[in-house]
Amino acid sequence: MSIEPTFATVTNGDVRLRVAVTGNGPLVVCVHGWPELWYSWRHQMEYLAGLGYTVAALDVRGYGGSSAPDAVAAYTLTELCADVAAVITHFDLGPAILLGHDWGSPIAWNTARLHAPLVRAVVGLSVPYFPVGPESSIDRWQRLFGDQGKFFYQLYFQEQGVAEAELEADSLRSIRMIYYAAAGESRGELFVADKPASSTLLDGLIDPDPFPDWASPDDLQVYADAMRSTGWRGPLNRYRAQGLDAEQIGKLESPNITQPATFIGGEHDVVRKSSADIDPYDFAHVFCDDFRGTTVIPNVGHWVQQEAANATNRAIKAFLDTLSAV
Repeated sequence: MSIEPTFATVTNGDVRLRVAVTGNGPLVVCVHGWPELWYSWRHQMEYLAGLGYTVAALDVRGYGGSSAPDAVAAYTLTELCADVAAVITHFDLGPAILLGHDWGSPIAWNTARLHAPLVRAVVGLSVPYFPVGPESSIDRWQRLFGDQGKFFYQLYFQEQGVAEAELEADSLRSIRMIYYAAAGESRGELFVADKPASSTLLDGLIDPDPFPDWASPDDLQVYADAMRSTGWRGPLNRYRAQGLDAEQIGKLESPNITQPATFIGGEHDVVRKSSADIDPYDFAHVFCDDFRGTTVIPNVGHWVQQEAANATNRAIKAFLDTLSAV
């Protein structure tokens, strides 16, 4: 980044959140996914600051410089959305535009729902908005994969300590393999390859040499160092908390997002391959009352804002241009 961010500490109860900040103007809050950091938004931070926004990208709880509670219950959407709301309130710049990627997308979408007065608009990347229902998504994955004797990463993550041991054995290698498996270069096929339920996450994945040039060795080291420092438990607990999400918000009324919204995804995103029956991208508009379009960026995968920073930035700007002028 040619613009070096400053770092603020935002508190939400006992949780401390590290937030990278740059620029001046209306507030944009960026929420990363698994297994990433504020750093995932480095290209967008510089670009949006240049357009006249204050850009705040947090380390989600469990990651990097933020608190990493041990309990699974600390990683529900209710808790994570409250963290985002605390960031918005801390900067006191009025309602924020939210950008979310991977798990950051459901966090952003649900912050817009649960803390509506604080959110001006939402940009979801890679994961369209589907309201949490009364049935846990883990139960659905069990029917689709587990009951068929097939491996699915979210089911593998459920037993505490198992995935932690595999991934923490060499965090840099784990990052390289996970990122490559979901990148455009592998067309998303590696991450959802057909393998037995007894497999581990990294079984069958490739440790590329060299890694594609959208992430340098130094970039990958940033993520690996953070995961080595805090461990993988907090990030994995987000997957384990989905049953609690169903209990807490699965039966709430008015599930639709009312703020202006848009969706951006990569052509070869692994999210599109989790089910042979549907493409989630086709439903990006369904639960958004003011949906302003889907952008599918060709030849890239899941890490869309890093793999295709310029194209992603253009799509974000096109959406921002539909809002009232800065």
